[in-house]
Amino acid sequence: MGPSPTPVLVLALLLLLGAMVNGQPRGRILGGYEAKPHLRPYMASLQLDGQHVCGGFLIAEQWVLSAAHCTEETDGRVFQVLLGAHSLTEPEPHKRLYQVRAQFPHPGSNIHNNKDDLLLLQLEEKAELNAAVQVLPFQREDRDVAADTVCDVAGWGTITHSGRRPDKLYQVERPVISRDVCNHRTRHDHTITEKMMCTDSRRRDTCKGDSGGPLVCNGVAEGVVTAGSRVCGNYKKPAIYTRIAPYAAWIDSVMASADGEGDTR
Repeated sequence: MGPSPTPVLVLALLLLLGAMVNGQPRGRILGGYEAKPHLRPYMASLQLDGQHVCGGFLIAEQWVLSAAHCTEETDGRVFQVLLGAHSLTEPEPHKRLYQVRAQFPHPGSNIHNNKDDLLLLQLEEKAELNAAVQVLPFQREDRDVAADTVCDVAGWGTITHSGRRPDKLYQVERPVISRDVCNHRTRHDHTITEKMMCTDSRRRDTCKGDSGGPLVCNGVAEGVVTAGSRVCGNYKKPAIYTRIAPYAAWIDSVMASADGEGDTR
């Protein structure tokens, strides 16, 4: 018999095995890749103290839509919103950090589940629209996206099991799965409501830090990445999104109310 493996080699092997599930890396956006710069000019980075916390997207010149759960660990602090970015740190001609005038979590949102997980952010001023900063239209017709429709999602969220986050925007394409399949007892066990939708998460998935970003199908935002507690890349726990169409009236009313107080969008 040959010599036994050194402790360092054994430790390295154990770490490698621990980071794999069924031969695939665990806890990362599997199959994701760096997006082409500024082809998603609606993307926003919600930040605290200069650090990315969640994603979001511009739905009007003065308004960003994100996920309500993103406010859970802010200790009452108000986000700043970075627009026009591909890299979070490198200089870019149209990148700008905006102050937020007001945050409006949906009144039905709470820390115990993923219901009504939407957050509206009113910027202090209108965003400067240009090649790298554009408004993304969202779905207003309240109907489900057909199963197997391939949609895309992007973000600056975690890409490794160790928690490493990219400096540059990443994206991934995922097919929609039906609510019945997502609600199977071995998956989300009837917790997915008609105001939610799911995508397949086998080997390719969103992860921590991607919450609040848009699920874009055929050029329209259909859903918002929710902040539910989920193991990234686990096919038994499909990605969950809050559908936007059922909340179109709420979004309009919040923006109109703020406009009525002297703000414009």
